[in-house]
Amino acid sequence: MLTFKQIPSTDNIQKVIKSAFDTELTISGGWGYSKDDHTTIQDDNTTPLNQLEHTLASMRAYIEMSMTQDKENRYGSINLNEISRENIHSNKFIFHKVIYTLTAMKDRDYSAFINEYKEGYGNEGFDLNDHFERRKKSTVTREITYWFKISNSI
Repeated sequence: MLTFKQIPSTDNIQKVIKSAFDTELTISGGWGYSKDDHTTIQDDNTTPLNQLEHTLASMRAYIEMSMTQDKENRYGSINLNEISRENIHSNKFIFHKVIYTLTAMKDRDYSAFINEYKEGYGNEGFDLNDHFERRKKSTVTREITYWFKISNSI
């Protein structure tokens, strides 16, 4: 099974996201690996909640799978799709436990497939079915869980 190191929650998540993605979000807490390590979403964000949650999960995956990896182990073409969502009420807060399926491909493989496609598409002898079958085999799939804490005012 393919595993990646969790991002330590010792650094300020807001500052890490600003530094890595030049994006300012009104969030705090951890990286959402568990209920205790949840990401707190403040109620002054202007982005729709589901979209913000998806963005945060994508950022976490990109940090884990690309930014913290050696060049030869970096993944790209990272895509997340929500597969389930659970609302958990606790005191005056709502926790969202969201499970995503994630697909990605090693950067070097993805670049090679893109170049092959650009050079081969439309040319006689280019087997499009074989190309996409090999791309599919090179794609890794993970299931990840992300915990968010939401105030009742959102």
